[in-house]
Amino acid sequence: SPLYLSLFTTILPVTGTASSVLWTLSDALGAWALVKIWNSRQCVPSSKRDTLVAAMYLLNPYIFLPSLAQSTSSFENTLMLLSLMFASQGRASATLLSLAFLVHLSLSSILILTPLLLLLLLDPVSRLASPKSLFSLGVDFRRLIPFLGEFVIYLGTFTLLSTFTSGGWSWITQTWGASLSLPDLTPTTGMWWYFFTEMFDHFRPFFLMVFSVHLLIYIAPICIKFQYDPLYAAFLLIGILGTFKAYPTLSDPGLFLSMIAIFPETYPYLRHPIVTALLHLHASLLMPLFNHLWLTQGTGNANFYYASTLVFACSNGAALLDCIWAGLRIAIGEEREGYAVAQE
Repeated sequence: SPLYLSLFTTILPVTGTASSVLWTLSDALGAWALVKIWNSRQCVPSSKRDTLVAAMYLLNPYIFLPSLAQSTSSFENTLMLLSLMFASQGRASATLLSLAFLVHLSLSSILILTPLLLLLLLDPVSRLASPKSLFSLGVDFRRLIPFLGEFVIYLGTFTLLSTFTSGGWSWITQTWGASLSLPDLTPTTGMWWYFFTEMFDHFRPFFLMVFSVHLLIYIAPICIKFQYDPLYAAFLLIGILGTFKAYPTLSDPGLFLSMIAIFPETYPYLRHPIVTALLHLHASLLMPLFNHLWLTQGTGNANFYYASTLVFACSNGAALLDCIWAGLRIAIGEEREGYAVAQE
């Protein structure tokens, strides 16, 4: 984003020590926001679990490794958590402003707009155990119109500022357009790069459309099914974004995994938490190993590294599916002798 470039060249420090302090403060702010989201969900000013929630974020390897590399994804995570925190506190303008800046930096973050709007209409209190429709909860949907208008104004303001800063509109194709057209096929932790490396140019536009629309199809079913708990819906969409994003980093699934700490009511209903944890451990060992074999030693090839990213995607998908199951299963309650829970 041109705003990033202008900030780092004029206001924010770019020296080694100052940059380290800046990224550390960003992570600390994200951890604080996550704790505040937890407090809002529990309707308490503070709790004994606050330290554990902060530690789940700060000590997550998927979070602090990108910070050590000074990846801007750390700032995006912080903005995401600030948006959720403001929405949990009912602060509409601050929510929409932070989300607009986040969407300006990462276009795919638009997925979180719908659950954030629902969160502003409702509250972050857990209703997973007693699901109800929004109509029975007395939600006034007419409030959505000014919220959407305010969001568009904020996003348009950031767009005009970037245009003024860069001196033209070419930045749009180089930033937002890059996430849609995928011009850079540098290997990442995602699944897009290898697929489009092997893709014939004739089919590229069609599959770019399919992959981009694929992210959007999850919004409606997740938000409809978990309409009574929009914070949990946002949590699941963050997991989907971290799994299927065009240019993901470790921070994207790391945010999803850290947010599991604020939903302890689902823990008894997770089906395969140990298997999921071992899959993540397996993937975290395979990715640097196969990357080294391919790019440094020269004894491997792209298939080696892509296989490790597939394992990583499977581990993210396993965690996501387990959380979806737990969020639905909690409404049934504890199992009783002589009865079995079956999915039709």
